[in-house]
Amino acid sequence: MTKNREILLVKRPEGEPTDEHLKITETELPELSEGEVLVRLLYVSVDPYMRGRMNEGKSYIEPFQLNEPIEGRAVAEVTESRSDDLQKGDIVMGSLPWKEYAAVSADSFRKIDPSLGPVTTSLHILGMTGLTAYFGLMDIGQPQKGETVVVSGAAGAVGSTVVQIATIAGARVVGIAGTEEKVQFLKKLGADAVINYQKEDIGSAIAEACPGGVDVYFDNVGGEISDAVYPLLNKFARIVQCGAISSYNKKEDQGPRMQHYLIKSSALIKGFTVSDYRERFPEGFQHLSKWLSEGKLTYEETIIEGFEKIPKAFFGLFKGENIGKQLVKVNEPRTRD
Repeated sequence: MTKNREILLVKRPEGEPTDEHLKITETELPELSEGEVLVRLLYVSVDPYMRGRMNEGKSYIEPFQLNEPIEGRAVAEVTESRSDDLQKGDIVMGSLPWKEYAAVSADSFRKIDPSLGPVTTSLHILGMTGLTAYFGLMDIGQPQKGETVVVSGAAGAVGSTVVQIATIAGARVVGIAGTEEKVQFLKKLGADAVINYQKEDIGSAIAEACPGGVDVYFDNVGGEISDAVYPLLNKFARIVQCGAISSYNKKEDQGPRMQHYLIKSSALIKGFTVSDYRERFPEGFQHLSKWLSEGKLTYEETIIEGFEKIPKAFFGLFKGENIGKQLVKVNEPRTRD
């Protein structure tokens, strides 16, 4: 009988997560109940927000439970069905535990039509990643033609999409990244200026790249990079607080206070999660798919292969190892019988 591998959270990390916090185990294949489907993982998305779910305490989403599989967005193939809605061979996307096979209610998935494009795009540019970039920038940031938009973590999945949407909006875009490879990637996406924070003094580099100040700051990182942006905020600037990956593995994170910069600039800062816009998802999908079909949007994927490599891919997010969307390929889809 086929064994079913799964990845459990066995210890809550106090700093950066490592192999000691996760465990790969084997179980038997689950049995199906009425209305359920058995799915086989094809691609797994690893995302920074998962680090927060490893902690105990109140947040916008429930924490992972100890000795239970971690879960996240994934693309899977239906291998057995006890539902009229999905049949064997269907490719689906949804939130799934880190198990090679899972028995899940059929109504928890969105069916994917592989003829419309690579199935992996449902995990980034045509999925939550793209929607995060779209609503964060267009609803909160509201960039105007000629304004300066600064994006931290600009070579990541969300950041690289923001760079492109800001360019479509006619803004001047400044991207911040940590390697020369990422700098070149962002230039190809149309960024007007790119800063390598690992090689340059971040304060003087941002000031030089933004001689007219900053109108919109899309923040994926927080920390010292954001501290350097705040003094350059223009009147009525908008700060989109999407992430703060620089502090996710720190017990304490103390930096310069930002309140006086907000007061002087009459700036707006707003944090959000993409689920805030759930009722408007069709609007976002419409714009993203249109821009993608017109060649105005593109994407980059960093893919490693093997179920056992999922932890490595996740840990790599906090070292900046990925360009664009970090995915793990677990299996190839099977041909329909």
